[in-house]
Amino acid sequence: MAVFTRINNRDILNIENQFNIGKIQRYKGIKKGIENTNYFITIKNKKYILTIFEKRVNSRDLPYFMNLMSRLSKLKVKCPNPVKSKKGKFIFKIKNKNACIVSFLIGKDKKELNYKDCYMVGKNVAKLHLASKKIKLYRRNSLSISSWSNLLSKISIKIDKLSKNLKSVMKNELIQIKKAWPKNMPKGIIHSDLFVDNIIFHKKKFHGFIDFYFSCNDYLSYELATCINALCFEKKGSKYILNKKKSSNLIRGYESIRKLKNIERKNFNTMCRGSALRYLLTRAYDYLNTPKNAIIKIKDPREYIQKLNFHHQINSYKAYKNND
Repeated sequence: MAVFTRINNRDILNIENQFNIGKIQRYKGIKKGIENTNYFITIKNKKYILTIFEKRVNSRDLPYFMNLMSRLSKLKVKCPNPVKSKKGKFIFKIKNKNACIVSFLIGKDKKELNYKDCYMVGKNVAKLHLASKKIKLYRRNSLSISSWSNLLSKISIKIDKLSKNLKSVMKNELIQIKKAWPKNMPKGIIHSDLFVDNIIFHKKKFHGFIDFYFSCNDYLSYELATCINALCFEKKGSKYILNKKKSSNLIRGYESIRKLKNIERKNFNTMCRGSALRYLLTRAYDYLNTPKNAIIKIKDPREYIQKLNFHHQINSYKAYKNND
C-alpha cells in the first residue's frame, strides 16, 4: 500500500483554486508503489496523477524531476507531463508536504515482458537517452558507485543470516567492481529505475515510462545494464536465470536507435555487476532496517545475490546476446 498521506475535500478545493484544470469530480488513492503517496484525480473524462512526496525524496531534487519530465514530453518522449499552477509552479503544498500533478498515461504495466516488449523497451530507452542530450539539466546519482561503500558500512553482519558470509561477499565484489569501473564513458540523463512497474503498455504496445524520481546523470550503458537485471531474468523454481533472448532483444532494440561504443561493450559486464550490487545493497539495507509493521513491502535481497553471481561468472558483452 502506498497511501501514506490521506487527503480530504478541503485539499481538493485547494487544488482547484491553485490550478486551471477544472472541477475535480473524483479522487482515489493508488495502492501501488512504495516511495510516495499517489492519487487518481478525475476532471470530466480526463485523469491526472496527484503525487505527494514523502520523506525519502529530497525537496531540492524536485525541480530537476519536474523540468525533466516537462522537457521530455515536449521532445515527444512518452512520460507524465507536470501541470503548472496559476502561479507557474510545478510544486505546491498539501498537508505541509510537497506535491505535484502530472498527466496520466493510459495503459498499465506488465508483470513480465515478452521478447517483442524487450525490443521496444530497449528502443525507447535509447530514444530517452538521445532526447536527454538536448536537455541542460544535471543531478548527481545519489546511488552511484561512490555511495556504495557508505551504504555497505550501514549493513550489519546480521545480513549473513540471509546468505552465508553475505557481507563479506558484498565487500569483495565492491572492491573488484571499483577496480574495474571505467572513468570515461558516454554519460547523460538516465531514468535509473526501469523496472516493470515503471513501464506502461497500452493495447499490447509500449506507451511510456513513469516514476522519474530516481532519474539522474550517469553512464548511459549503466541504464541498459539495470534493464538487463530488472527485465531479462526469469524465475524458475527458486532460481533466477537470464533469458538471453530477452536481453538480446533489449540490446538490439537499444542499438537500433543508439549504437553502443566499443568502450561501453568492453565494460558492459562491469556495469551489470555494478547494477546488481547496487540493488543488493539497497535491498539488504531495507531488509534489516525497515520496521516489521511498516506498510511497504520489503523486496527480497536474495534475488540480486543470484544475479550478481551470474554476472560474476562471465566477462563479455557477447554473453548477454543470443547466438541465434
